[in-house]
Amino acid sequence: MKTKLIKILAPIALISLTACGQTPVSQANAAPSSAAAKPAAPVQGKVGEALKARLEKIYESQGLKVISVSETPIQGIYEVVVSGKQIIYTDAKGDYMFVGDLIDVNTRKSLTDERAADLNKIDFASLPLDKAIKEVRGNGKLKVAVFSDPDCPYCKRLEHEFEKMTDITIYNFMMPIPSLHPDAARKAEILWCQPNPTQAWTDWMRKGQFPSGKANCENPVAETTSLGEQFGFNGTPTLVFPNGRSQSGYSPMPHLKKIIEDNQK
Repeated sequence: MKTKLIKILAPIALISLTACGQTPVSQANAAPSSAAAKPAAPVQGKVGEALKARLEKIYESQGLKVISVSETPIQGIYEVVVSGKQIIYTDAKGDYMFVGDLIDVNTRKSLTDERAADLNKIDFASLPLDKAIKEVRGNGKLKVAVFSDPDCPYCKRLEHEFEKMTDITIYNFMMPIPSLHPDAARKAEILWCQPNPTQAWTDWMRKGQFPSGKANCENPVAETTSLGEQFGFNGTPTLVFPNGRSQSGYSPMPHLKKIIEDNQK
């Protein structure tokens, strides 16, 4: 009965996402609503100051910092954004806390997902696209950037889905995760240093054919890895769309194509 109830209340998830390194989160499907995309003004005065002071003191050993405190549609419950742009909810005194989705049962939308998408928007135009392995398929009209690990199985599954698509430009930023794939950084550097990095990348990710040789050129792998970490990405693949939203995790066609199409602007 409990499982059934959760399925009824939770936002509808068309496709489960899978990623290397974290529990995947999708911000791409969140359609902004008046309640979540523009929440009430930050809480001013004693309540906001008291919550900030209390939470930062309790979690001082973890270096937690409170970024903002805002009201929610539920009286007496406050949204608190903390380090890493994580969203939590507390009572006015900070005695109780919960982490999870705040759901509008009328619209069946997660207000938490919508706020997270708003907080984590990325300026696609500012991405250093010259430091990505670029693949143009067909007319290249659709755009997507991917932070990817050459040894991540879900990244490879995503590449097989890209192979089914036409009229798309894919920018692959190397983001090896050494804790999971110790040899991934070396492979990323070698792939970048090939005469044709795009061909080398697709041959490896889609056909399992890795080039011989060593990394013998300057490469941006460390830089793009750091960039992904600055964005708060801790799993691959993570997709970034032109409208600034992102999705961590692999999803298959035709769902993948729809997500990309819906998040161009």
